[in-house]
Amino acid sequence: MTTSKAPAISRAAAILRLLGKSAQPMGVNAIARELALVPSTCLYVLRALVEEELVAFDDNTKRYSLEAGVLSLARGWLRRNGFAAVAQPSLDRLAREHGVTMLGVQVVGMEHIILVAAAVGGGNFQLSAEVGSRFPALISATGRCIAAFGGHSADGLKKKFDTLRWDNPPAFDQWLEQVEEARTFGYGVDRGNYISGVNVIAAPVMGRNGGVSHALIAVGIASVIDRAGVESLGEALVHAAHGIGDSLPS
Repeated sequence: MTTSKAPAISRAAAILRLLGKSAQPMGVNAIARELALVPSTCLYVLRALVEEELVAFDDNTKRYSLEAGVLSLARGWLRRNGFAAVAQPSLDRLAREHGVTMLGVQVVGMEHIILVAAAVGGGNFQLSAEVGSRFPALISATGRCIAAFGGHSADGLKKKFDTLRWDNPPAFDQWLEQVEEARTFGYGVDRGNYISGVNVIAAPVMGRNGGVSHALIAVGIASVIDRAGVESLGEALVHAAHGIGDSLPS
């Protein structure tokens, strides 16, 4: 966990994220071990989350899981954030027409991206990701778009780039060349760097105040993406991203 000026809030957020990712309820010691927390501190935060109905505690198993209270927070966010509703028809159409998995993500600076919408095409490849999943911002094709259109410094990009984990990591200089290509063509391409054998194309959705607020992503095994055509798919993503950006509330 990173150092925070509000450590209690950071611990609570980390616990909620961990429980959200876990397939099974977890005990306090397992949570504390996973997050490198003192068990007594972890228990204190868990009890507060239970009182707020964000976490449920099973008296029989002595384990914790997410409670329905998180749904109220999620519904409130979805009501205020129109991207998912606006983007979904385009994601469905592109997935159907090109036979690829389509994703819509929200960009949080250079920290991370959050999956907020998805559509599965007719192919047999499906990315194992659920709405709410978080990924490093600069990873894969989306990262090339964020670097190309986000107005970030080279030093800042290098610092974040060095923390990324790829199946086949590109050299930073090579990655910068691909960032320039994304700036030129309007979309970024990842050819098996992030996931071996999988190609990813992404186009940025620009925010009203500048910078990349969201992105549309096409994911498929290399042969499917090549068959669809990288250029034609990239241009389709750019066209859809522009339309979605124009339709988002200011």
